Amino acid sequence: MSAEALQDNVNERTSREVAESARETEWNRPSFAKGLYLGRCDISLIHPHPTSSHASSHADDDGEEFLAQLTSLLATMDGQRIEGDSQIPDEYLRDLAGLGVFGIKIPKEYGGLGLSLAYYGRALMLLTSVHPSLGALISAHQSIGVPEPVRMFGTDEQKQEYLPRCATGAISAFLLTEPDVGSDPARMNATATRNDDDGTYVLNGSKLWTTNGVIAELIVVMAKVPPHSGGRGGISAFVVEADAAGITVTHRNAFMGLRGIENGVTRFENVRIPIGNRLGREGQGLKIALSTLNTGRLSIPANCAAAGKWSLKIAREWSSERVQWGRPIGRHEAVAQKISFIAATAFALESVFELSAALADSGQKDVRIEAALAKLWSSEMAYRIADELMQIRGGRGYESAASLKARGERAVPVEQQLRDLRINRIFEGSSEIMHLLIAREAVDAHLAAAGDLASSDADLKAKAKAAAGASSFYAGWLPHLLAGPGLSPRSYSDFGRLAGHVRYVERSSRRLARHTFLGMARWQAKLEHRQVFLGRIVDIGAELFAMAATCSHAKHLEGQGRREAGELAEVFCRQARMRIEQLFTDLWRNTDNSDTRLAGKVLDGRHTWLEEGVLDQSEGTGPWIADHPVGTAGGENLHRNYR
Repeated sequence: MSAEALQDNVNERTSREVAESARETEWNRPSFAKGLYLGRCDISLIHPHPTSSHASSHADDDGEEFLAQLTSLLATMDGQRIEGDSQIPDEYLRDLAGLGVFGIKIPKEYGGLGLSLAYYGRALMLLTSVHPSLGALISAHQSIGVPEPVRMFGTDEQKQEYLPRCATGAISAFLLTEPDVGSDPARMNATATRNDDDGTYVLNGSKLWTTNGVIAELIVVMAKVPPHSGGRGGISAFVVEADAAGITVTHRNAFMGLRGIENGVTRFENVRIPIGNRLGREGQGLKIALSTLNTGRLSIPANCAAAGKWSLKIAREWSSERVQWGRPIGRHEAVAQKISFIAATAFALESVFELSAALADSGQKDVRIEAALAKLWSSEMAYRIADELMQIRGGRGYESAASLKARGERAVPVEQQLRDLRINRIFEGSSEIMHLLIAREAVDAHLAAAGDLASSDADLKAKAKAAAGASSFYAGWLPHLLAGPGLSPRSYSDFGRLAGHVRYVERSSRRLARHTFLGMARWQAKLEHRQVFLGRIVDIGAELFAMAATCSHAKHLEGQGRREAGELAEVFCRQARMRIEQLFTDLWRNTDNSDTRLAGKVLDGRHTWLEEGVLDQSEGTGPWIADHPVGTAGGENLHRNYR
């Protein structure tokens, strides 16, 4: 192996070790989604529909009253004003703060509303329906900003100091990503050097894509603490006042969508942070970030559910009014199929969010995989819905709302929705990263059983010993994959017309576990590199989770008198089963190997001739950070204090 290849291998191993050390490995509470991947589909974990630990008539009254007040307030706001100005007006921010929107989840003892995750998500749906930048503002503040990590990991003093401020409108931001790092925390460059002489850390570095960073009053910053005499250091989390000396917002980023988002580049030059502002222990920062994201990711499924509902409304109205060839376009089969997909999937999006939120609110389940699956599946399906809506609207879907309004038509922002939804497949863990994260949990039992069999560094003696241990595990595990309640035509009868689909979920769970075992047996240590195979494993589980959530939610709604929910669930499950069967086929019949070979040749420059005949007018040759070294302001400080 060449020295360069050896270094790459070391770097990859180091990155994996950093990520693995931050991963929560204990499973002290049951997880329905984890069971799906192990062939242990325990429907009792999600049916009857879980109830929140907040559940009481008083709590529900508070939640409903808040949603009613929020609906009235949002009716006075103009989403197209935000879109046109690329900024949320200050008066909107003040009005939201006055209603308590910045403290929806913050406990009442700290000045918040103390509402459940379910009501928080329903509030995000309303905010997003005005403009997605409002939803992004609140979720970046409350799902991953200062309130959540302080609530989970802060001391009593930190909670008393920061939560009341956040509840009353002190906007916060979460700063992890760096210009040249992306999803690899081992390469983090921002440093916080401990100075025991004055009881501070000295922060230097740069953070990119800091949502809310342009207007934040408080920020959570992840930085690498160098080893020192008092400790080993490591990636750590700090609460920092955004107006502290040495902090500069050097650029307000502009994007394809979310045009009202206050997202920027933030630089730190010798920023002094009191030791008491550190959250948790030194080296615990990445774990804090990942733990915060576990439930924080559920804001995206809520926003996606809102997009699904709005898309259904527009598709129904337009397809009923627009007449072609003598009848409304919705009565033509080609369009009717799209409407069916939108309606069924919109119901599933709501179901996935409601179930995931209820599981999290119950406090009795581990929702790491559920939240990740909900984020992954919802972001992909909501974008697919938006694309189908644009096709139904045709040219009017591609035309901007401002242009439609200017020529006297209804200003329906379909193209804006497509632009706004696209980011959900990227931020808070791109779909590719989510596949890897969920796959790691899905194959965890296999890796633990295989031990050194799954290690490329182990010698033959270690592998032989591991083989004996793995044989014992699989001897007890594999037989239960052959039979289960999904084989009985009378099982899950309380689901009524949906019982057959629940049986399919149970059977497919065991089938999925068998395929995962075959992959482990075939590739062993190389399985972790079969990312496309693992991605399909994850996607099958995601569809099964969505099916189960939809059946549970439908039965819950039918019990409340919403009998038509069963029809939506029935159609969705039929559509999902077709996607699942295709994914099972693609596990073993695919073009993965030839795709990898071709990509390698492209990267080696073998096909640059194909790029001839076009002009490349993009400017610059390297990452932005290379032209603006850390420690220089790079221009005027763009930080804006809305209050």
